[in-house]
Amino acid sequence: MSDSATGAGNGGATAAADETGVAGGLTGTAGLAADAGDGTRAVRAGLPEPVKHEPTLPGPVFAAHFHLPGDPTGPYTYGRDENPTWTLLERAVGELEAPGRDDAETLVFASGMAAISAVLFSQLRTGDVCVLPDDGYQALPLVRAQLEAYGIEVRTAPTGGDAQLDVLDGARLLWIETPSNPGLDVCDIRRLADAAHARGALVAVDNTLATPLGQRPLELGADFAVASGTKQLTGHGDVLLGYVVGRDPEAMAAVRRWRKIVGAIPGPMEAWLAHRSIATLQMRVDRQSATALAVATALRERPEVAGLRYPGLPDDPSHAIAARQMRRFGCVVSFTLPTRAHADRFLDALRLVDDATSFGGVRSTAERRGRWGGDAVPEGFIRLSVGAEDPEDLVADVLRALDESAA
Repeated sequence: MSDSATGAGNGGATAAADETGVAGGLTGTAGLAADAGDGTRAVRAGLPEPVKHEPTLPGPVFAAHFHLPGDPTGPYTYGRDENPTWTLLERAVGELEAPGRDDAETLVFASGMAAISAVLFSQLRTGDVCVLPDDGYQALPLVRAQLEAYGIEVRTAPTGGDAQLDVLDGARLLWIETPSNPGLDVCDIRRLADAAHARGALVAVDNTLATPLGQRPLELGADFAVASGTKQLTGHGDVLLGYVVGRDPEAMAAVRRWRKIVGAIPGPMEAWLAHRSIATLQMRVDRQSATALAVATALRERPEVAGLRYPGLPDDPSHAIAARQMRRFGCVVSFTLPTRAHADRFLDALRLVDDATSFGGVRSTAERRGRWGGDAVPEGFIRLSVGAEDPEDLVADVLRALDESAA
């Protein structure tokens, strides 16, 4: 086991390049201008300097330990602390979430929940107050129970209307999820962050639904951007991953220490697959966002559809705020059909949409969200994740399924 408590930051990997097999070192992304567009940034993010006869993206480094004569110094000592494949991925994510920032650090985790837990449990102590959304991801009630078991007071409020402002006094940490999952409400990140900081609280934003191409929480004042890379970031439904990007060295050292203590680390293959997938992020996000808007627009005309939400719709309750802070509106559309049976018939009738949980993949998925419990949604509530199919085909499939399920 390494004696290092925190390990090295994202930029300190050069010394170990030869002995870990990452040719050419890990010093910077080749040729990436500070004002590069999203597509260019996604394709180039995290790549090492090019070396003749070597792959542009080095393969995964499978190592539990590294050659380490003498004192335990340098970036790579033991596989639970650091890995060259993580380093490249962490740089890539950081270049998307915080382009041009030298004060941001990125850490990758085994899952989105591992990343969420790392921030909450590394920053909070007995007697602290934490503010969570009451309409966020369904695992948050489990997190709340554990926080309260440790003597941490948890307050909740809805995402919409910036309602968390009302319960901020005395808080140590504010947790924001915008857009919220699955209801797709949006809150004003900058307004909430300014208010939280004025009260001495840290701010973490779950950026899973938006992705860093949809919004950049650190630019809007947050201290942490946290996400499940399992979803649209990697986009293929074959990787579990999470990440934390933060701008305070002391706070991120605590997050890193938590990762080391609990061992919530991604495998090298998962990290490599995630980095490979990021190259197509801009193409996927643009296609999926445009198609999601087309689907949502078509659903507006259906009398059996209630509670339709998509932040990109001009008449969505959250559109005005979303348009100010988001550059893309995401791939998820939510709506409610009259009954549970109606929703089940609709899902059974879909041909181009898999009945599956999660979201953000290149293949469209949908589910009746209430089947899991834990979400305050009607029995007929549908969360539809729009994939990369041709928009006309997907819209036609959804409308046909609605017609067939009406009986």
